[in-house]
Amino acid sequence: MINAVKKFVKRFATTNNAHRAMRSAQGFAMSVVRMLVLAGVSYIILSPIFGIVSNAFKSISDIYNPLVYLIPEKPTLDNIKYAYLYMDYLPTIIRTFLYTIGMTLLQLLVTSMVGYGFARFRFPGREVLFALVIVTIVIPAQIYTVPLYMQFLYFNIFGFQINLIDTYWSVILLTLTGVGLRSGLYIYIFRQFFRGLPKEIEEAALIDGAGQLRTYITVMLPNAVSAIITVVMFSFVWQYNDTYYASVFMPTINSLSTKLVGVGLVYTARENIRDPNMVRLITNAGIVLTIAPILAVFVALQRYFMEGIERSGIVG
Repeated sequence: MINAVKKFVKRFATTNNAHRAMRSAQGFAMSVVRMLVLAGVSYIILSPIFGIVSNAFKSISDIYNPLVYLIPEKPTLDNIKYAYLYMDYLPTIIRTFLYTIGMTLLQLLVTSMVGYGFARFRFPGREVLFALVIVTIVIPAQIYTVPLYMQFLYFNIFGFQINLIDTYWSVILLTLTGVGLRSGLYIYIFRQFFRGLPKEIEEAALIDGAGQLRTYITVMLPNAVSAIITVVMFSFVWQYNDTYYASVFMPTINSLSTKLVGVGLVYTARENIRDPNMVRLITNAGIVLTIAPILAVFVALQRYFMEGIERSGIVG
């Protein structure tokens, strides 16, 4: 009897160890697969960026050297210097940052108020209006650009026609009315976030004598920090990188992104260059100068951005 029990225990231990080894092997295999998938996706995403940064510091001899692939053999800062010069970099980036920050704050104010209204107030046509907000997310801006352009070209105010094209007012009015760049997405984020907040905090504020506006400013906004961070990051990046709205409504008010589009042509004209490879080096240097500030902002605020993504209405 004792021997039978010993054999059973031994067989059970062997089977248990085999199952444990199998689970460990499966876990290791899944870890390897995940690592390979992440490495492949990371390579697809980062490979063009590495190529752009590499080309920004290559000399013309590196371009025609078949042995040089990613690391320049004769690195140079001439490309950065020419891009800095022909993009009029310092005044342009100051103007771009002031414009981007202003539009971001205005968009944050408007979309948070609209999102709060959709989340908390009931009024006739609410669902229809929110459906129109979703439509602005789905439909590309190019479809309704011509009517907007004509509206701003012959803008009527109190019977007087004013041309708002090539002024900041065209983009400001779009943002104030909640139809600015990606405003529909931000309204959706705030609406989803405010819907998830308990109504008791508003009711407590109303009992204390706070009105709707004061409740929104002193109670709801402080509780929406994660959504605010998410919208601020998205809005800042998209406003900074915008070339479409800027080129259509403000063609001569150059931002950094619009300067980048024409830096190759300016370099070709002023330096009398006909080699497309040299023009490509200058363009890549301009890209590096353009993405460097926004990358620094993202690195500085990465922790807050990720927290906002996890807790915002995108997840809810």
